[in-house]
Amino acid sequence: MKIGFDVMGGDFAPDAPIAGAVLAQKLLPNDVRLVLIGDEQQIVSLLAKYGSDKSNFDIVHSSEIIEMGEHPTKAFTQKSNSSIAIGFGLLKEKKIDAFASNGNTGAMLVGSMFAIKTIPGVIRPCITSILPKENGGMGLILDVGINADCKPDVLCQFGLLGSLFAQYVYGIKNPKVGLLNIGEEPEKGNLVTQSAHVLMKDSRDFNFIGNIEGRDIFDDKADVVVCDGFTGNIVLKQAEATYTTLKRRGLCDEYFERYNYENYGGTPVLGINATVMIGHGISNDKAVKNMLLLTKEVVEAKLSEKIQNAIK
Repeated sequence: MKIGFDVMGGDFAPDAPIAGAVLAQKLLPNDVRLVLIGDEQQIVSLLAKYGSDKSNFDIVHSSEIIEMGEHPTKAFTQKSNSSIAIGFGLLKEKKIDAFASNGNTGAMLVGSMFAIKTIPGVIRPCITSILPKENGGMGLILDVGINADCKPDVLCQFGLLGSLFAQYVYGIKNPKVGLLNIGEEPEKGNLVTQSAHVLMKDSRDFNFIGNIEGRDIFDDKADVVVCDGFTGNIVLKQAEATYTTLKRRGLCDEYFERYNYENYGGTPVLGINATVMIGHGISNDKAVKNMLLLTKEVVEAKLSEKIQNAIK
């Protein structure tokens, strides 16, 4: 297995990405090879700084960087020698089995849609976030940012995508899928959630348990929480803010430590024809390490193939 990694993406690149890649390389089995994509001179220098021989990695040189604030479509099409564009080229040509980056999220999505393309039958790809459960387990919420507005059929399909991810990557048997709403009753919510509820309750593709409320997302009522990207992003950022506030006030709690994004690193783009992982722009070495380890698990789970088979 070869995992391509954009070491020029993120707020602390290339230092933090390379430090994280060194940590991951020590934990990955010998049959998994990391392909570092970026400025070769900086890569070699930083590998030496972190005590790793360059022979432990494949290195692909890139002469351009898509900056975090650039327009995604323009940058992706105009900067063909950028680390992101080269990474997607390698993935499209099947020279790598997965591509990961902490860089420009918009550019990563553009590459996913135009270079790798959406699985036929998938209406809208999406991304997820981990929901640490109070009982020690974990769940997922999707979408958390790509699709600010969603139609009912899109929300219904998110239920399937999230269920497959929870089952095959996190080993949750027959995941319980809930629709995030302002009440448990089927008639609650806006027109979109009301219509989505009708579609989801009739679906045989996943285990729909009905509407859930915001107070239910961290208990074990549902394993997969479905919502539009606008709502999901607010939930995600609120959870991050809760963790940050507790740390700032000197409060330490085993459960709330699981809110720390560093523990999870990144998320796959669900619904495309290959494994593409997106990490947080502020990722440090620990977050990068965990994203690369998760990338291996997603590839091994053959998640894209599972989705293709389920959508047929």
